[in-house]
Amino acid sequence: MIRAIATLVGVFFVGVLVYSFGTGLVTYLSEPHEETAEHVFHKHPEHYDFASDGMMGKFDTAQLQRGFKVYKEVCSACHSMKYLSFRNFADLGYNEDQIKAIAADWAIQQPTVDPETGEATTRPNIPSDPLPSPFPNEVAARAANGNALPPDLSLITKARHDGGNYVRSLLLGYQDPPAELAEQFPDAMPGPGLNYNPYFANLNLAMAAPIAIDDQVTYDDGTKATKEQMATDVAAFLIWAAEPKLVERRQTGLAVLIFLLIATGLAYMSYRSIWADKKKH
Repeated sequence: MIRAIATLVGVFFVGVLVYSFGTGLVTYLSEPHEETAEHVFHKHPEHYDFASDGMMGKFDTAQLQRGFKVYKEVCSACHSMKYLSFRNFADLGYNEDQIKAIAADWAIQQPTVDPETGEATTRPNIPSDPLPSPFPNEVAARAANGNALPPDLSLITKARHDGGNYVRSLLLGYQDPPAELAEQFPDAMPGPGLNYNPYFANLNLAMAAPIAIDDQVTYDDGTKATKEQMATDVAAFLIWAAEPKLVERRQTGLAVLIFLLIATGLAYMSYRSIWADKKKH
């Protein structure tokens, strides 16, 4: 009796599932689909071959230093990198004295509390400090950016699909909205304080083009600072910031794969050697 009831209950739930799936499929196939501005005008990031791409890819230290310069002089005015410390810049080829100088000269000092008065204050940065946020809190950040909150860039290339290419394409993608957008989707036109960028998810974002002209920074190695060069370099820097040990991880993974292949071969040969005589009988 109990088994029969359980079977009926199971059949009922399966029937409901099939019915729901069937009605949903019929609705999907029969009703017209309205296109949105995002579907028509949104673009996928353009592919660029970064030095760190691929199984054997490695970071270009000179490029990372250039990208750090772009972040420091352009991006750090609005965007924090709270998961990155000054001492991490040793991976970029800076020595201890250079890192101390970078920390001490940083535009934003480290927030702290005066031990004598208990009041909030600041102190000069030291190598062990994380990069300080340009704003004391979210309210201040929104107030300074038209109620838009600049995202932290520490893990931005991990948080966005095809992160490095996304950052590079976004920085280079600012343009006037096409006439077709105004004709087909007038409500999708950028409003006051918004900027059109087809690589952004909803086409319009509050951030104005941070890299607007050539030679916005001066590279120490003499590289020509074109808009494309600066966008590429800072994207490479953000790829490194999101995973500084990327190269070491890949090297470890490759060594493990080689070890497993050798171990598998040895195990198979041992198997053939041990069981060869047994299989003859």
